Amino acid sequence: MRPDLIRVILVDDHQIVRSGLKAVLSTAKDITVVGEGGTGKDALALAERLNPHVIVMDLSMPDMDGLTATRELQKANANRVQHHDEPATRRVLVLTMHTEDEHLVALLEAGAGGYLLKSVADRDLVDAVRTVAAGDVYVQPTAARALARGLAKRDGNAEERTRFDKLTDREQVVLKMVAEGYTAPEIGEHLTISPKTVDTYKQRIGEKLGLTHRTDYVKFALKLGLLKNEA
Repeated sequence: MRPDLIRVILVDDHQIVRSGLKAVLSTAKDITVVGEGGTGKDALALAERLNPHVIVMDLSMPDMDGLTATRELQKANANRVQHHDEPATRRVLVLTMHTEDEHLVALLEAGAGGYLLKSVADRDLVDAVRTVAAGDVYVQPTAARALARGLAKRDGNAEERTRFDKLTDREQVVLKMVAEGYTAPEIGEHLTISPKTVDTYKQRIGEKLGLTHRTDYVKFALKLGLLKNEA
C-alpha cells in the first residue's frame, strides 16, 4: 500500500450506506478504505488494529453510538501519545442525518474532526476526508450555524470578543477565513500574501488567544458568530 494514501475506516450499521460511501471514496486516488464496521465498538477495535487516518462514523448506532466512540478514540489517542507509541491520526468524521445543536457541540467538544450530513455526503465526502486527515476541522455552513447557536447557549462571549479585538485586522481576517474552511493558499490569494505568511499569522493568532488545536479556532469563531450566515 502506498504510504501517502489516506487510510479510512467506515462505520455505519447499514451495509448499503457503507457500500455507497466506499463507492464515493473509491473515486479518489489518494484515499483507500481499509476496514468497515457496524457499531462504535467496531470502530474502536478496527482503529486499534488498522491505525487509520480517518474514521467516517455514523452518529446513531447500536451497541455504542458515535459520540461515545469518538470520546473513547480520543482517550486511546491520548494514551498512545503519553506512552510514546507511534503517532496515529485516527481522526473522526461524523456522518449523520441530525443537525441538532446539542449533537454538534458535543461532538466538537469530544474531539471530532468534522461533521457531515448524509444528505450531501456524495458531494462533499472526499473533501471532508482530506480536510480531516490534514488536521483541519470540517464544518459545513449549515452545521456551523447550528454550532454557533449551541455554543452561544453554553458560553458568554464577552471575554472572547475582548480577546478577538486585540488581534490585528489582518489576524482577524485570517482567523475568520480559517474557520470558514479556506486553505492557506486560498487565504494567501485573497489577501495577496504567501501561504507561508498565512501560517505565520495563524501561529500569532494561536499564541495571542492561547489556542492549541484547530478545533479550538473553529469553536472560538463560532462563539463570536464570525462564520458566514448565508443559507
